[in-house]
Amino acid sequence: MAKKGKRLSRAYEGIDRDRLYGLDEAVGLIKERAATKFDETLEFSMNLGVDPRHADQMVRGVVSLPKGTGKSVRVAVFARGDKADEAREAGADPVGAEDLAESVQGGTIDFDRCVATPDMMAVVGRLGKILGPRGLMPNPKLGTVTQDVAEAVRAAKGGQVEFRVEKAGIVHAGIGKASFAEDDLKENIRALTDAVLKAKPSGAKGTYVKRAALSSSMGPGIKLDVQSLIGGASG
Repeated sequence: MAKKGKRLSRAYEGIDRDRLYGLDEAVGLIKERAATKFDETLEFSMNLGVDPRHADQMVRGVVSLPKGTGKSVRVAVFARGDKADEAREAGADPVGAEDLAESVQGGTIDFDRCVATPDMMAVVGRLGKILGPRGLMPNPKLGTVTQDVAEAVRAAKGGQVEFRVEKAGIVHAGIGKASFAEDDLKENIRALTDAVLKAKPSGAKGTYVKRAALSSSMGPGIKLDVQSLIGGASG
């Protein structure tokens, strides 16, 4: 096991590694311990009772965090003509068609989200092996294959977060910055929790949300009392 440095050791002081903390107390503790020179991102994770290798147990979706993420998001849009112009006006960068596809194939992926108009999917489809593993492949179910590219760009830049369960059954996402007010962070966490609960797949059996935790980029992780999350989220 790797040895913790002095800074991280101090950050763990006063935290019981075996205790399940309520959401209110956990957010306060994490904020207090985010003491680096940069504004740390707070990461929220949930361990779900699903096996994503089975199609009927896949958990995936999008949620608009009410208080935003605090992160600058670069959005690529595959579109032509007027739709390309609309995307640029909404703040998308880069925007293109075959030229953008060639750039991606050449290894240039300088964006965090990807949107495409339906007519561009024949081009984008050839990039599946590149964009897919990075979670960047446009998907109509997530609203990223659409004619309304401007709205999709604004949503991505305005705090919309995609979530997808990993092989180990874990969903995680950044839910804001350490500089956010505690109430804003809790509101974002509850919004993500609510979205994951609503995305419960038909094949999920037994306990759906098994564990949850909160941490900051450079700080300790704190185990959360799942009921303090579910009790505050609808559904």
